[in-house]
Amino acid sequence: MKKSHFAAFVVLAGLISLAQPVWSQMNGKQIMEAVYTRPSGSDLQGDLAMTLTNKQGDERVRQLRQFITDNGSIEKTLMFFLSPADVRNTSFMSWSYADGKDDDQWIYLPALKRTKRISSDSKGDYFMGSDFTYDDLGDRHPDEDNHTLLREEKLGNYDCFVVESTTKQPGYMYSKTITWVNKDNFIGLKREFYDEAKMPLKTLYIHKFEKINGFWTILETEMVNTQKNHRTKMVFSNVKINQGIPDNKFTERSMTLGQ
Repeated sequence: MKKSHFAAFVVLAGLISLAQPVWSQMNGKQIMEAVYTRPSGSDLQGDLAMTLTNKQGDERVRQLRQFITDNGSIEKTLMFFLSPADVRNTSFMSWSYADGKDDDQWIYLPALKRTKRISSDSKGDYFMGSDFTYDDLGDRHPDEDNHTLLREEKLGNYDCFVVESTTKQPGYMYSKTITWVNKDNFIGLKREFYDEAKMPLKTLYIHKFEKINGFWTILETEMVNTQKNHRTKMVFSNVKINQGIPDNKFTERSMTLGQ
């Protein structure tokens, strides 16, 4: 599965000295390919708490159940909203393709009792009042951008590559992103998003990650929208990896049945 990376903790100084030149030889595209392909198991499931905070400091908390599976060519994600009542039984599904084909995405709205396909024109819309767009919830392929290694620096206690990615797609919602990539496990610890006018729009922070069943897993993220003075925090818990999720879980019919 993509989006969780390998992290080899090397103790011997001799091995560290051998590893460092390999890092220095990596270019921006190779780094972002390593971010994209980091191993994370064949399936993952768990509980997700989404907290939305507006500029007045008011909070809304939403509880979800999330399922992810990856067979190497397609990564499928399914989210069910459990609470509060106004969003309960809403569901969202995304299929991301390793060959770079555009993501397929659907949302089920119980009030309308129908499943709606997310069009390419709507992928810049914000998901359920959060600071994540539908596009953010997909899996952007490295070939969709040009990547430049800007520098190497510390972010907190972590040694990072800093990579600028500029879109190849005319009219794309982000003119560029800048990502701080942990050298040890290729997790993107921070990502700045710039709007079409090349102005800072929002920043994604990875606050917590742990190794679960041998795979580095992101457990807490926060997207801060500086233009709207709004933020969305996501906390992943009760995580299970490689437990087996049937493929028929990821269907439009399944979206209507609840978790």
